[in-house]
Amino acid sequence: MKLTVVGSGDAFGSGGRLQTCYHVAVPGEEFLIDCGATAIIGMQRLGLEPDKVSTIFISHLHGDHFSGLVWFLLHAHYISRRTSPLTITGPVGIAERFATAADALFPGTTAIKLRFDMQFIEYADKTPLVVGGVEVTPFEVRHPSGAPPYALRLVAGGKTLTFSGDTMWVDNLLPAANGADLFIAECFSFDELPGYHMNWQVIARNLPSIDAKRVMLTHMNADMLTRSVELDDPRVILAVDGLIMDV
Repeated sequence: MKLTVVGSGDAFGSGGRLQTCYHVAVPGEEFLIDCGATAIIGMQRLGLEPDKVSTIFISHLHGDHFSGLVWFLLHAHYISRRTSPLTITGPVGIAERFATAADALFPGTTAIKLRFDMQFIEYADKTPLVVGGVEVTPFEVRHPSGAPPYALRLVAGGKTLTFSGDTMWVDNLLPAANGADLFIAECFSFDELPGYHMNWQVIARNLPSIDAKRVMLTHMNADMLTRSVELDDPRVILAVDGLIMDV
């Protein structure tokens, strides 16, 4: 499993980072985890071809995690002239939220006659869903976004990757990350109380219970980026735009 960090930033672009998007490649399959507004920009910078992406797994319905679907569709239709099918998975109501966003940003988008099949599939909590060669299991977390938010456990190519999505600490993160080769955890701040997000102090306290081989911190604000030099756990790595790693 090859992971490319397309965007590791928070909603505000702290540190000049792009919004959340991860590209994953396994034999015969390429997919995205989340698709922030800057996803197409990041993919083009890294030489990743959007048309090779067969599935986009969305964790929750905040714009910095799903609104890039609008530009993804427009690029597919007008630029690459995509013909291969595309599946998008997400919380209940994702198709409607996408349509609302698309027609607000570019009126008439949902009336476009596409050259490719595009389908939306909704999650059910803790119910595995198989799309192509990828199995995804959603675990509900806590992050108000107008629909249930999820941590996503993805199994493909013999590897397991878990993404926390955006959330305050909830115990559902433990089974989601259990035995994972990599757990990507949002870490918005170092020690602030960031509402429905996690900070490093909370993650550090729970690290002994997180049964994942490695933990990658992402979605960091300016203070967390500055103070990340204080981290000293050998199991923890930091996401940065453009990072490529074998999971």
